[in-house]
Order: sequence, then structure tokens, then C-alpha cells
Amino acid sequence: MIDYSKTTTPTIFIVFGATGDLMRRKLIPSLYQLYQRKLLPPLFHIIGYSRRDWGDKEFRDMVAASLIERLPDTAQGVLHPFLHLFSYSQGMFDTADGYEKLASRLGVRDKEWRTCANKIFYLAVPPEYYKTIFHHLSDSHLAVGHSEEAGWTRLIVEKPFGKDLKTAEKLDALLGTLFKEDQVYRIDHYLGKETVQNILAFRFSNSFLEHAWSKDFIERIHIKISEQIGIEGRGELFDGVGLLRDMGQNHMLQLLALFTMDTPKDFAADTIRAKRAEVLRALKPFTARTVSKHSIHAQYDGYTQEKNVAPDSQTETYYMIRAHLNTQRWRGVPIILENGKALKDAIAKISVRFRHPSPCLCPGSTHFHNVLRYQVQPQERISMSFWVKRPGTEMKIEENDFVFDYKQAYPDTEFIGPYEKLLLDVLQGNQTLFVSTSEIMASWRFVDNVLRSWKKAGQPMLHYQKGTDGPTERVTLHP
Repeated sequence: MIDYSKTTTPTIFIVFGATGDLMRRKLIPSLYQLYQRKLLPPLFHIIGYSRRDWGDKEFRDMVAASLIERLPDTAQGVLHPFLHLFSYSQGMFDTADGYEKLASRLGVRDKEWRTCANKIFYLAVPPEYYKTIFHHLSDSHLAVGHSEEAGWTRLIVEKPFGKDLKTAEKLDALLGTLFKEDQVYRIDHYLGKETVQNILAFRFSNSFLEHAWSKDFIERIHIKISEQIGIEGRGELFDGVGLLRDMGQNHMLQLLALFTMDTPKDFAADTIRAKRAEVLRALKPFTARTVSKHSIHAQYDGYTQEKNVAPDSQTETYYMIRAHLNTQRWRGVPIILENGKALKDAIAKISVRFRHPSPCLCPGSTHFHNVLRYQVQPQERISMSFWVKRPGTEMKIEENDFVFDYKQAYPDTEFIGPYEKLLLDVLQGNQTLFVSTSEIMASWRFVDNVLRSWKKAGQPMLHYQKGTDGPTERVTLHP
């Protein structure tokens, strides 16, 4: 339930990198939807900060064009007042004068509203600018926090947070000199998806699942995110990162944590985040010997011909890892992490295969397994396979599904988008769907270990054709 009392205080939303792709595609449409639903504070203003030599008019023109492109049905009567929430402050990320001008604009707005407004700083910039912006926020005193009563200051940071454990630790140490942990919101839009949020309710509000949710009843878990698109012109950024850092360190490991975390005492943000961190810290590290047995990495044919990609690049666009958790609940259960670009299907799903008791009362030699399939996209649905006898004189068993489809179940409900949900949570001070420092460090520790083990083992890069299921070589699903 939305706590409207936490979304009524005057607030200024400052976006660094406000002329970029993220602002156009995600933030502007999401802010508009919140505005239409009257979920923004009555006194709310958005300041775009970027290098382009623009004024308020050019910035508002960009906002209008983005809305018309993304939301063609935008009502003109709503668009005009919405545009007046926006203003622009030109400045470089690495020089002090731009921050001084920004501070002046914030002061003018505070005087106009006769209050010390809440301030949200959103870093919609490539990660290499984080350190520079953090330093200038500190030097300019823009990030000075106040109390909840006098006006708070919060920071939203896009993933990835660092490029490995070492850089993440340095960034976090710097961030810790500016903000407290409860002021920092490390945003991963995947956690804002309705079906991802529902994992908590599905797992912990259905008592019949809890007793069966362990190594005693589950044989394996398979988490798969596949994309049909390639790198889409992101060669310069992607080639220095790779898919395991780009999506594995965040999306994949967050899904793993949500599906395997222990039962929390409540749904409070600190409790949920601590339980997710426990799981990530329990991921069993690889060695050069075990990584070759339990993982593969691959690259789609034609990747090295992409723009801004090195011709001899060894960057992975696909990986499959058989991970294990060193916990009493999950010890011995393989957790398959499969992720790839330029594949046959665009899908994100988690498959949980249950053990069949032995001896098996199954006609013939086939063992029947129940499989829970939790699909995040493209269809938002949960299905559970079960076995029934076919009508007739013989004992013939066949598989059927119980299915819950989110949109069919709620046909008249307007679903809130991931960024809308996450921005609203920042306004409310709810960090449940944001990644904590402990989770970030545990995730990087695991990812660094895999990358280091691949290199040490000299594991060859496999290849696959676009539009297929990936390389023909696969990681076996059994220990």
C-alpha cells in the first residue's frame, strides 16, 4: 500500500546526464505516469544537468518529444503543466562552476517554496563518471543531508556499481563519506518488475511451498535470461564489460537470491536485503579446475565485426554456470545460471525441478517430475506441471499444467512500470527493491572469482550462431 504521507513533501529531482538515452526512454515516461496518477508531491521540480549548451526551452522540447514518441496518447492538456516541472542547468561533470550554478538554482527554488526541499540526485551517466560526480557533490556541499523533518537528501545510482570488487569497494568508500547507507538507492530496474516483486509474496505467503523449498525436495533450479538482440551499438561500453558483469552480477544473482533466501521475520527492507545478502555470500567459489567442469562462456558469430569491438575480443555474450550454495538448505543442489544475447527467444524464467520419491510408482521406466516455472517475461505467469491419467482403459500418464497468468488474472488493473515503482519507493524511503552494499560486494566477489578462474584455466571461448539456443556445448545439469 502506498503511504501518501511520504510523497507530499516538496521535492527537487536532479538528473545528471539528463539529455541521455536513459532519461528519454525510461525516466521521462515514468515521471509522467506518476504525475498523471497524482503520486508526485504537490511541489515537485525536475532539474536536468548535462553538458549540452541548452536552456529550459530546449530541454522541455526534448521532454515533449520523448513523451510523444514513447506515449503517443499523451494528453495535450496534461503535457503543458507537466513540462513546466522541468528546468535545465548546463555544466560539465568535472568542473566546479556547473555545480555552483546548480546550487544557486536549488537555493532559488527553496526560497520560492519557503522550505528546505527534499533533494534526489539521479546519476543517469556511465559508471566512469560516478567518482567525479561524487567528489564534486561533496566539494560543492550539494549533498549535505538534512533530517527527515527538515528535508532529506537521497542518491540514486544506476547499475553497474563498479566493474569488479576492487572498484566497487573504492566507490562505496567514497560514497560513504557523503551519504549514509539509508540515503543510497542502487537501482536495478529488474527488481521493479511486477513479477519479480511477486516472488516474495509467492514464496512466503503460500505455506504449502515452504516445507518443500529445500534440497530434500528440489533437484535443481535453472535461471535463464535470453535476449534476441545483440549489443545494439553498445560495442565501446559492452566490450570492456562482458555479459557476466553486465547482467550476471545484478539481474541473475538477484533472481537467485530471491528464490533461495531463507524466510524473513518480516517484509521490512533491512530484513529482506540482509537475507538476500546471506545467500550471495554463500555462493561456492570456483577454482581453475572446477570452473571448466561447471561453466562455459561463448560469443555469437559476428560479434568481433560489431562497431567499436576489438577484432580479437574475448568478451562473452553468453555464459552458463552451474553454481552451488554452501548452506544447509541448498547444499548439493545445482543452480544453473544461463544468460545470452542474440539468441532464439527473448525470455526470463526460473524453473524449479522437484525430486521424485524413490521407488517411483510410475508405469514403465520413466520417472515423473513436477516442475515449477516462474516466468518474468515476455508473459508474466507461473505454472506448475502435474501428472494425470489419460481417460481410457490403460494406465497412461501425461503432463498438464496449473497456470496463473498475471494479466489474465487482473485484466482491469493498470500495471505500474519498473521505474515508476522504484522512483515512488525512493520518494517513500523504501529500500526493499534496491541493492545493499553487502549484496553488491558479495555479487562482485562471486563474479570476479568466475572471471579469474576462466582466465586461469585458459578456458576456450565457444561460439554460436545468432538466432539459436546458444553453443551446442552445454553444462550438464547434474553434479
